[in-house]
Amino acid sequence: MDKELIANRLFTHAVFPVIKVVLQDDAFYKKLFANVKARVVVKAEDNGAALCFDNGDFKVEYDDLDKADITFSFSTIKKMNDFLRGKTVLPKIAGFTKVSLLVKTILLLNSLKIMMPNVRPKKEEKKYLKVKMAFYMATTSLSQLNKVGDVDMQKWVAKQPDRIYQIIVENTDIAAYLRVKAGNSKSGRGVYKRKRPFVQMKLNGLDGAMAVLLRDVEFIQAVDQGFVRIVGAPEYAAQLNDYMMRIQAMTT
Repeated sequence: MDKELIANRLFTHAVFPVIKVVLQDDAFYKKLFANVKARVVVKAEDNGAALCFDNGDFKVEYDDLDKADITFSFSTIKKMNDFLRGKTVLPKIAGFTKVSLLVKTILLLNSLKIMMPNVRPKKEEKKYLKVKMAFYMATTSLSQLNKVGDVDMQKWVAKQPDRIYQIIVENTDIAAYLRVKAGNSKSGRGVYKRKRPFVQMKLNGLDGAMAVLLRDVEFIQAVDQGFVRIVGAPEYAAQLNDYMMRIQAMTT
């Protein structure tokens, strides 16, 4: 599959869902969308997603993309991707007369930039938000890479039995996992409890996680310096990190 199509799938199926983290954990956005009931579509060609707000609740849908209060339309998938990468791309907007909703949505989409590798929040609450969003997005993206047909990821998943790859940020409640089994994959949030992990990547608090996400140190150095502790097969942890770096490259 074309790289931009794969990137678009990651944006719609892995990046957009972490908007829920923003709405739950960031006080400003939680208040901003507390009483919003609306459907905002972001699309290009036949690809896209609907951001569905329901008085504080949130979900992403992929059907009925013609039904929306506001629609951001792009002439190509690459332009949509570049817009979501933070580049200057102007979409065609339907529903721009709904000024309040439009402004709120633009602010919310802009909040996703916190996951960019060059963004270094100083406040603890913003560090927490960045780390949580980034690892939720990463584990979902790993599964989506397999589902969408990335050849390398499919080969990697196909040769493995039932295995759990667990990511934990110590001294926080942040945890996410990837489960693979003979070609299939599934991501999840929290600690997987029904099976012992094949690999656990334990990051040394928010600062350890930030060092890895910001690539202040390479993965092997991060392990050597105590930013990351690997429980299980270190070579597979390194392979998983390589895929996460690929995902980062496609979405930034």
